[in-house]
Amino acid sequence: AMNVSAFRWGRRAAHQPDFVRGLVAQPGTAAQNAAVVETLDDIIARRVAFLTAYQNAAYATRYADRLAALRKAEARAMPGSTDVTEAAARNLFKLMAIKDEYEVARLYTDGSFAAELGKQFQSYDKLEFHLAPPMMGRRGKDGKPRKSSFGPWMMDGFRLLAAIKGLRGTVFDVFGYSSERRMERQLLAQYEADLELVASALAAGMVEAAAALASVPALIRGYGHVRQASAEKAAGERLRLLDRLAKIPVRPELQAAE
Repeated sequence: AMNVSAFRWGRRAAHQPDFVRGLVAQPGTAAQNAAVVETLDDIIARRVAFLTAYQNAAYATRYADRLAALRKAEARAMPGSTDVTEAAARNLFKLMAIKDEYEVARLYTDGSFAAELGKQFQSYDKLEFHLAPPMMGRRGKDGKPRKSSFGPWMMDGFRLLAAIKGLRGTVFDVFGYSSERRMERQLLAQYEADLELVASALAAGMVEAAAALASVPALIRGYGHVRQASAEKAAGERLRLLDRLAKIPVRPELQAAE
């Protein structure tokens, strides 16, 4: 069922990218849409389709495999429960699908941006983009990133960036050396390690704390100093939950079964 669901969402991502992107970006609206049944398989499959377009199939497989291992561990620890896996599905996606320079370029050049312009304006003289790339590092007195203006030529730059998104995360990724991108990679690596720990140790009685740990990335919001402050808050909550999980006793019969 998972493969069929992923295939269907993959086709939808190819033919209706703006529809799929909207559902993933605003998961809360999916429950209000009668056309979408929010099963765990669909939650995962939509994101697999998105991550395939975002980077490639291997990147999406990394996401799916991590969740498959966690789902198996949760079913073993608490049959019928999917709370931990669902929290991980949403939060792992958030850390893997950051809106970096390559993604911004893809979103501007995949056709949906031009379609939206066509809906809003019958004609326009030129485009001007106001962006705050982390690589430029410009900040105001309040610590927030300062935006710079870019002319119509930026669309050519976006097309080039979208075409070379395969460089993301490699040594040739010039944007990856910024402090913000390094922090994002560290958060992802740490979160994947936490999910691996949960998958290896999850037992009855741990589901609530494990789901809370899997939801920690949701605390990280905003930009600049606001994002930094929320990341510090999330780090503190992560340590508290790891300590809580370590103190939850595992029943002897469960240890024997393992």
